[in-house]
Amino acid sequence: MKEMSSTASDPRQPSTARPYVAPTLSPQDLPIDYSGFFAVIFGVTGVMLRYKLCSWLAIIFCAQSLANMKNLENDLKQISMAMMFAIMGLVTNYFGPSRLASKQQ
Repeated sequence: MKEMSSTASDPRQPSTARPYVAPTLSPQDLPIDYSGFFAVIFGVTGVMLRYKLCSWLAIIFCAQSLANMKNLENDLKQISMAMMFAIMGLVTNYFGPSRLASKQQ
């Protein structure tokens, strides 16, 4: 009985309800992908300064940027570049000559 009275006084009109359609944005109007930017910065730092932590952080930020990708074409280029820097940094840090050995010579 109580449900019947609440539906009779409901001011909403289901016949006029429309599903939400998100507005289309151009790639220039999308917000900046900070995780992709940090991935590139940490990747370059890991390769140039041979910091293992920076290379690992670049991989983590690459994964985060990949999960939150908005624009497939531009973001994929940035993520792939950051991932290559991160992998190059890890390979040179773990398989290349160590920094301590090069300082002792």
